[in-house]
Amino acid sequence: MKSPDFDYFRASSLQEALTCLQAHGANAQLLAGGQSLLAMMNLRMASPQILIDISRIPGLSQIERQGSVMRIGALVTHRQLLDSAEVATCVPLLAQAVPYVAHLAIRNAGTLGGSLALADPAAEYPSVALALQATMIATSLRGERRIAAADYFQGLYQTALAEDEILTAVEFPIATPGQRFSFQELARRRGDYAMVGVACAITMSDDRVSDARITFLAMGDGPVLASHAMKALVGTSLDAAAIQASQQALSHDLAPAGDLQATPETKCHLARVLMGRALAPLRSAA
Repeated sequence: MKSPDFDYFRASSLQEALTCLQAHGANAQLLAGGQSLLAMMNLRMASPQILIDISRIPGLSQIERQGSVMRIGALVTHRQLLDSAEVATCVPLLAQAVPYVAHLAIRNAGTLGGSLALADPAAEYPSVALALQATMIATSLRGERRIAAADYFQGLYQTALAEDEILTAVEFPIATPGQRFSFQELARRRGDYAMVGVACAITMSDDRVSDARITFLAMGDGPVLASHAMKALVGTSLDAAAIQASQQALSHDLAPAGDLQATPETKCHLARVLMGRALAPLRSAA
């Protein structure tokens, strides 16, 4: 199947892209890497009247440390993230998640901003952004707007971006010495859509968990924050009993729908097992 007819505009600057986006509103769709959008168009799941190509806009492909945050441009590719020593050191949870993103050819073209703008609930970056409490930078002709990850994801393929806004960068807090991170994902084949995935960010103080952030992907309409499981870990030494209690608390956090890959009961079972696998090495590291 092929996509419906559409007009095409390649923007040479952010100003050009924003002007075109404002002129066409809901009839326009932004094209960055195109790894998800073009497939959706071919399946007639998306039918924009015009594609605004932002892939050549300068200044949106940089990875920069700015004080206590790592600012990553929206056009940074998965491959750039994978190859970045700064990302591996400063945002280790993001670096751990990148190898699970699709396959090599897609990682060469797909972008961080494209994934977060689409907000696929089975994608890796939304769960990482929520776990790390990242900040999305949205830009329009009206100026720049900062959106906390907790407010950004608003439902199935829905975000807080306005029709005239472009996601231009994401700011991730730089890891501190007391933090431990783990990302785990289960798929039928590496690179395929996940059956379930989990992102963990644990902060230790005096050999005790002082803060825990655990998010799941492919378990709801967006990234799911496991608040009860997190609460069960705080104040513990992250021992086996604490991890088991946290796994049991997941029953209050997760209520997935069944899909072609698994029933709700199977997905919940896999989530408990996967979280246990993710937390176990953090116990040793702590």
